[in-house]
Amino acid sequence: MFKLLYPFILLLKKSKNLSALSCRLTKLTGKSRYPLHPKHLAVLEKPWYINEIKSTDFVLDLGCGNGQHTLRVALKCKKIIGVDYDAGNLEIACKIAQERQIKNVQFRKLNLEKKLPFKKNLFNKVLCLDVLEHLVRRKQLLLEMKRVSKPEGLLFISAPNKNTSWKKLQRQLGLNSYSDPDHKKEYSFKEIKAFLKQVGFKIISLKPIVYDTCWAGFIDLIGGISLEWYKKLSLWKKNKVKDSLDESTGFRIKAKPFP
Repeated sequence: MFKLLYPFILLLKKSKNLSALSCRLTKLTGKSRYPLHPKHLAVLEKPWYINEIKSTDFVLDLGCGNGQHTLRVALKCKKIIGVDYDAGNLEIACKIAQERQIKNVQFRKLNLEKKLPFKKNLFNKVLCLDVLEHLVRRKQLLLEMKRVSKPEGLLFISAPNKNTSWKKLQRQLGLNSYSDPDHKKEYSFKEIKAFLKQVGFKIISLKPIVYDTCWAGFIDLIGGISLEWYKKLSLWKKNKVKDSLDESTGFRIKAKPFP
C-alpha cells in the first residue's frame, strides 16, 4: 500500500519547496516591498516570547534572517543585536530598520558554528528560533548562549519535532523526513529536553507550534497570493494541534541557564 503511495508522498514532500516561492510571491503581488514569508505579513497572534521582553533588556537574536523577530523585539527592549550568516537577509533587515526608523537595533554577520564574540553575562534575553537544526556544532552554540546570558536571563528556543505522523510515514517509505534539506538534526520531545538539560538549561515551558501537515508547502504558496486565505489555513493548523506536542511541527521552549 505504502509503495503505491510513494510517488504521491514524494510529490507532497517536495512541495515544501513552495515556501521559498511564497516569499517571492509576496513581493511580486505587492504585499511587501521585500520577499517575506507570508507568516510575517499575516500575523495571527503576538510572537510567543514577546511578553517576556522588558524595556530594560539587552537582547540577542541568533540566526535572525531578514530581521522580522529582531525588529519586533526592538520596539520593546532597550537594545537588540541580530546576527546571521546570510548577507542578503541582513541587507533586507537593515533596510527595513532604516525605513521604520528603528534606532536600537544592530545587525551583524556571524558564523554560528564558531564561538560568539560577546562578553560573558551580557544579554538579558536570547532568541534562537529555528536555528539549532541547521548547525553541526549545536552543543557549542547552546553553551555559548549560556555564557553570554545573564544568570537571571531567559532563552527562547524553537526546534523541529521529528516524530509527527507525517514524518513517520516518510521514514516508513525510506524518505528523509526532515522538514528542510539543510537540517542536520531534528528532535523528539525526550531528545530536546535531555539535550537542553545536558548543556545546563532549565526548561520553564515547552509548547507546540502548529499542526504538521503534508500540505504545508501549498498553504505557504496560497499565502503568497492571498493573505486572507493564509490566515484561515494557519488558524486551522494552530487549532488542530491545540496542546498536543506529538503532531506539532516543533517545540517552543522557554528556558533559563543554571550553574
